[in-house]
Amino acid sequence: MKISTTRDRTQGKITLPSVWRGTVLRIAAVLFWILLWAVAAHKVGLPVLLPSPLSVAQRLVQLCVTADFWMTVFASLVRILLGFFCGVLFGTLLAVMAWRSDIAQEMIRPMLGVLKATPVASFIILALVWIDTQILAAVISFIMVLPLVYHNVREGFDAADTKLLEMARMFELSRAKTFRYCYLPAILPFFLSAVSSALGFAWKSGIAAEVLGRPARAIGKQIYDSKIYLETVDLFAWTIVVILMSVMLEKLMLWLVKRIGKQSMKVAEK
Repeated sequence: MKISTTRDRTQGKITLPSVWRGTVLRIAAVLFWILLWAVAAHKVGLPVLLPSPLSVAQRLVQLCVTADFWMTVFASLVRILLGFFCGVLFGTLLAVMAWRSDIAQEMIRPMLGVLKATPVASFIILALVWIDTQILAAVISFIMVLPLVYHNVREGFDAADTKLLEMARMFELSRAKTFRYCYLPAILPFFLSAVSSALGFAWKSGIAAEVLGRPARAIGKQIYDSKIYLETVDLFAWTIVVILMSVMLEKLMLWLVKRIGKQSMKVAEK
């Protein structure tokens, strides 16, 4: 495959296309920080304080070939995604209720205000008193996602074109058609943006809940145990797993959001 290049006539330089240039810069940035990490680990000289990138990579490979590793990752993923999808569902339903009724909106507002203002750690500690640690990550992810989805969907309803709504009233369109042609195109960008951002919040807060709750099989428990037993290499390895999973989930969600957005807009236009 040939890589096309463009020549800057004013300076006589050959430059890569913007897509390739951005990729090269990102790779160079990652390599720079890995090199800096390696130099710092060499200077410290104590793996228990700062292990080298090579030792962490070797430990990560050792973990990846075990069934227990994948079962742990799968268990954490299921818990957090369960809370995420429940948060998206109930956040959307509450936004619809608030749109349909001012009384419902006033009743919902204080609860969501408390959810937004309370620190995640406080929710985790309180939840540990009331619920089993096996579902703690799901509950915390749900709590983090709910307000974000609610507020975005509610803003989507408010952003609906008033002229289109007037036309819908003039032609006496049904509620279903009014929602489809007037509200849906306005809500979709807000909803898809909220879903994309909420997944990151759900993942981070869910892992934090696992660190404090320590369920039987969880990434958070592995991180906590690594810290307790001073297995710093394992701590770094599991932290990298969290980062990689977060990046992959974000990329997957962005792809799904774009696909769903395109399909939904086509349906709305028909």
